[in-house]
Amino acid sequence: MAMRTRTEQGRLKLVPLAAALALLAGCASFSPDGGFGAVEQTARDRLGKDVQRVRSDEDRQAVAGRVAELLAQPLSADDAVQIALLNNRGLQAGFHELGIREAEVVRAGRLPNPTFSMFHASKRENGVRDYKIEQALTFNIFSLLTMPQSVEVNRRVFEQSQRAVSLQVLRLAADVRRAWVQAVAAGQTLRYTEQVMDAADAGAELAKRMRAAGNHSALAEAREQGFRADAALNLARAQQAHVAARERLTRLLGLWGEQTAFALPDRLPDLPAAPLDAPDIERQAMGSRIDLQIAKLDAEATARNLGLTKTTRFIDVLEVGPARVLEGRRSESYKKGYEISFELPLFDWGGSKVARAEAIYMQSVERAAEAAVNARSEVREAYTGYRTAFDIARHYRDEVVPLRKRVSDENLLRYNGMLIGVFELLADARAQVAGVNGYIEALRDFWIAQADLDMALVGRPDLAPPPGAALSTAAADAAH
Repeated sequence: MAMRTRTEQGRLKLVPLAAALALLAGCASFSPDGGFGAVEQTARDRLGKDVQRVRSDEDRQAVAGRVAELLAQPLSADDAVQIALLNNRGLQAGFHELGIREAEVVRAGRLPNPTFSMFHASKRENGVRDYKIEQALTFNIFSLLTMPQSVEVNRRVFEQSQRAVSLQVLRLAADVRRAWVQAVAAGQTLRYTEQVMDAADAGAELAKRMRAAGNHSALAEAREQGFRADAALNLARAQQAHVAARERLTRLLGLWGEQTAFALPDRLPDLPAAPLDAPDIERQAMGSRIDLQIAKLDAEATARNLGLTKTTRFIDVLEVGPARVLEGRRSESYKKGYEISFELPLFDWGGSKVARAEAIYMQSVERAAEAAVNARSEVREAYTGYRTAFDIARHYRDEVVPLRKRVSDENLLRYNGMLIGVFELLADARAQVAGVNGYIEALRDFWIAQADLDMALVGRPDLAPPPGAALSTAAADAAH
């Protein structure tokens, strides 16, 4: 067998190294779903809804068709949530965060490109030009040594982003439910306020005519006119509140143009038969809140990053590679060798870097502990608000509204028996206004509290202030 030359032997030695580098570079690749599967699973398990990442015109057309189908009928709370999950552009922007984070994971798992450097100089002496040419191809070997840790850190950040986007989905769903409740309640209040305004117009006109006939006093006429003026103000406020509530819902749904003319139900859903009984709600929240999982992953990622910092505290860059040098005439052969470059820790021995990483880690630990403490308090507050709102709405339904109706029926009997006049009957009707408005507000507050409680079980809620319908109604009654 013929003996191989030294050049052939050198090339054969480089084959395993090249194969190893190619294998390492190919290990990091993009996942088929880009991490979106975890978000889809969260939406299905916790909401029973679909989410879709829009990447093309075909995807956009499919979403538009589904939205148009849902808007063809009065919009329920569940349909509103589904439209928002498909059509909200801010949520779509959050989905692209997954692509950014996955790209960082893939980049961390691939070797950096080699560096080629060249030095070229020449000098002419006695009609002959001498050259000095240095060429080097270097590879960052240190990045290969730290690659497993770097990949692990970036993978944890990617998982954290998946949970953050999932939390964004759940928060949007809760916001849509609150906005839907407020919009429906505002429409219901507006329609009732319009009826009150019609009654006030009739009472004021009747008082004016009876005053002209000499059968009514100026004081009684002024009272009817004052009630009409108050009714007109309340109607203007109700109209503005209705527009604002619909526009907020419209923004969350991502609708524009003709889509904004969507229809809503005429009234809010009735109270459930019984409130939710959850004695272990704190434990349930500790196991299901995504923001706590994010805080835990953040602390773990920081700990991993601390280990990477300790590894790189002395040497940040270590590059090695083949080099060749030519000195003299171009006809002469190159001198071959290798080049190594790295930082010398003469002034900074990495202590400040490690101390900073340790402080960041302890900061993340304390923040995770704070998130757990706050989560317990938030879920307790949300559950208390839910139960209180249920009790208030049930009190209006079972006590206040039936009592007002009974009084109205008795006054109607007395009017039919000519025991009281029409203005006494109108005064009783005015007293019912506060009761009906109070019940609508109490029912609205309950369904908002329900949405807050659902959100408190999965992430930090935007807790509404305690219901104040009872106090506002009592004040209105006192005014009459």
